[in-house]
Amino acid sequence: MEFASYLSGERWSDHPACTQGTLAHLARMVNDRTTDSGRARLTPLIPTVIGLTSDDPLLDVLLAVRAAHAALPVVAVERQRSQAVAVHVAIAVLAVHGDAFAAEGSELARAALRAAPAADAWAARFIEEVGPIRRAGMSVQQCRDVVTGAVDGIARACVSDADDRLVSLLTAAVSDTARFVGAERAATDVPARAEAPVAS
Repeated sequence: MEFASYLSGERWSDHPACTQGTLAHLARMVNDRTTDSGRARLTPLIPTVIGLTSDDPLLDVLLAVRAAHAALPVVAVERQRSQAVAVHVAIAVLAVHGDAFAAEGSELARAALRAAPAADAWAARFIEEVGPIRRAGMSVQQCRDVVTGAVDGIARACVSDADDRLVSLLTAAVSDTARFVGAERAATDVPARAEAPVAS
């Protein structure tokens, strides 16, 4: 993220304004948790995160789901359970949105739960005991906590390809964000073009 700030012409910082906050958080986490060889593989992603900005809180939820989807199959049981609870909450949040991104996020979330059925069942029981999810919302900090737990869990998992999984996670998250931001900008550009005077 520091190199991204430099390339975008900002003050040197690992929290640049040129990248959406939760994506930048994920990038910092992956950078910190990969090995030296894995970190070298992140270099091509640096320019791709520049300009990926959005204030839509839906994107934070989608990135949290992406991280949980990568983590749930491999992380330790305790982390699986907390990630599964977060995914259940995310599904409730996404249900109030009617767009294609929410639908894709919901399917990704359900796929994550199918990958860890025991954690899914535990999360369902936990939510039933504490009461239904009454407020369909996830704060930015909650989304970033999910990302933190997912990345740290993958890095500590008993797998031989943790670097591969982390690099793949960040690559997918960048792609998700680029599509989301692109659609957001296209939607705001349509009215502007429609209102432009037509030359006679």
